Amino acid sequence: MIGPSSSHTAGAAKIASVGRKIAGRGFYRVDFDLHGSFASTYQGHGTDKALVAGIIGLDPSDEKIRDSFELAKKMNLDIHFHLKDLGDVHPNTVQIRLTYPGKIVSITGSSIGGGNILITQVDGVEMEYTMEYPLVIFQYTDCRGIISKITGYFSEHGYNIETIKTVRKDKEVSLLIELNKNIKEEALEELKEKHIFKKIMYIGKRSI
Repeated sequence: MIGPSSSHTAGAAKIASVGRKIAGRGFYRVDFDLHGSFASTYQGHGTDKALVAGIIGLDPSDEKIRDSFELAKKMNLDIHFHLKDLGDVHPNTVQIRLTYPGKIVSITGSSIGGGNILITQVDGVEMEYTMEYPLVIFQYTDCRGIISKITGYFSEHGYNIETIKTVRKDKEVSLLIELNKNIKEEALEELKEKHIFKKIMYIGKRSI
């Protein structure tokens, strides 16, 4: 860990790492909107290096965090930092915008102390995700019976659902499910093969 504060380094790296995990690879530009104390101390406390490290896939304990800017440059990533008031949120909050050909994906997260984080927004979907459990996000056009099919699949394959939440915008649905254990890769691939979903995003409990 670099810098004097785990909230500003380990937590920041974890938020960015979650962003990379959720959004997937293939982005060529990253914009970090820094709020509160992140905005006022990001250079002196090493938050900037930690965020870049997380977005390029480095572990929060990796010594190469100090060289994250150089590593990002070698990967041809266009990195930008902005100071921004994100409203009534935790002082250590960052919104990350990842630009791909033809789309932008955003993730908002807060470093809440001791290296712990809270993800509050993914691609416009509001949440309060603490990483206590593995999370699966299903995005699809509303259709009768989909939720029962998903929950039935998990039950049949030995997964317990800890929490479930739906976010609807017109006919588009984001279904957030926290599970009692990580999903096996083959199960995740089987779910992705079901053409009813526009997108499936997954964060394993120990993936960050």
